Amino acid sequence: MRLLVTGCCGFIGSAFLRRALADSGVERLINLDVLTYSGRRENDLEVRDDPRYRFVEGDIADAALVSSLFSEEQPTAIVNFAAESHVDRSLFAARRFVKTNIEGTLCLLEAARAEQERSGSPIRFVHVSTDEVYGDLGPDDPAFSETTPLDPRNPYSATKAGADLLVQAFAATHKLEALVTRSSNNYGPRQYPEKLVPLMITNAIDDLPLPIYGDGLNVRDWLWVEDNCAGVWAALTRGTSGEVYNFGGESERTNLDVVTGILSALGKPESLITYVKDRPGHDRRYAIDCTKARTTLDFTPGLRFEEGLERTVRWYVDNQDWWRPLKGVSFQEYYQQHYGKLGLST
Repeated sequence: MRLLVTGCCGFIGSAFLRRALADSGVERLINLDVLTYSGRRENDLEVRDDPRYRFVEGDIADAALVSSLFSEEQPTAIVNFAAESHVDRSLFAARRFVKTNIEGTLCLLEAARAEQERSGSPIRFVHVSTDEVYGDLGPDDPAFSETTPLDPRNPYSATKAGADLLVQAFAATHKLEALVTRSSNNYGPRQYPEKLVPLMITNAIDDLPLPIYGDGLNVRDWLWVEDNCAGVWAALTRGTSGEVYNFGGESERTNLDVVTGILSALGKPESLITYVKDRPGHDRRYAIDCTKARTTLDFTPGLRFEEGLERTVRWYVDNQDWWRPLKGVSFQEYYQQHYGKLGLST
């Protein structure tokens, strides 16, 4: 298998990178990553010496670059992790989310279609998405299944839903072997410290306030990042074209539960918790029904949330040289460094 994988310097992508290169069936792996604020080049340190591995810095929305990579490397499969993914940023910087999540996905799909037509061989395309495309659940609603109607409620999830539909359209009209995976909230080492778990861990280590939106009772289903990567690998190698597969951790927890668990693991007082004004359109509950992935891909979440949270806390305690430089990057600095470089307004 010759793999083109996008976004492998990010949190989930780098975990998949290590998973994929541990498989002897991978002949070649090209990592295409634009290295935004949350894509860290050091995340691929463990595999840089592997002769099968190549890193390319670039944007998935750069059609010329993507086309040249397909010509040079002739990949037989694509896994698309690259995405702008932070909901808070999408509320006031939606243009970049459209650029990467929709236009970038379309660019990859068109290149894959062209390569399939040129080679006469099928191209596998796995698009990694999110349960947020399904919208909001009430406390007694059944969990999201693959047939739940799409109901995105913020610019991030709207752009991911749009990309999902493009992937399914290419599978139907161009016979690309394309499919979509949707996971619940991932957590684990190397997650950029703007997301809930690493933000709360790193703040608690320094005895800083832990800001929780609203009443803290918003519910998420938490999935260990390596379990998600195992699911994506199963979809890549055994999934059916045109299908959607949900991956969840079967670990629904309120945000308050997660934060108090972090404080307990660090031996810190709950007085550090600070309640702040809720964000606009904050979905109340997500939950994933994994029945389809369990029965067709043999997917099972392998790590209990409490154990995974302890491992995650321990990693951030032991790897402060990784995250401390990142905590000083403000939204304004991000715009100057990243949006300005790409010639985009917010």
